[in-house]
Amino acid sequence: MSDPFLDLFLTIADRKNSNLKKSYTSKLLKEGEKKIAQKFGEESAELIIDYLKGTKKRTIEEAVDVLYHMFVLLSSKKINYMDIKKELEKRKNVRRK
Repeated sequence: MSDPFLDLFLTIADRKNSNLKKSYTSKLLKEGEKKIAQKFGEESAELIIDYLKGTKKRTIEEAVDVLYHMFVLLSSKKINYMDIKKELEKRKNVRRK
């Protein structure tokens, strides 16, 4: 069974190292961290708006946009899927007060 999050991370990594002129991911990564952070912020705000006032369908669509832009942001800092997975595993059985 395929892991869609891993697949997305791998696609972003592939686009990061490509010269595809039509790739939004390549373009975004080349524009740098300020643009990447701006896009993540915009998408996060859109998710909040749709969560509060939109339909379930639009909220799901915006959530996927946030995940994509978050993965681009992480990739731009050389953070990969395994880094995130390891951190999640560390936190799995941590009890919070």
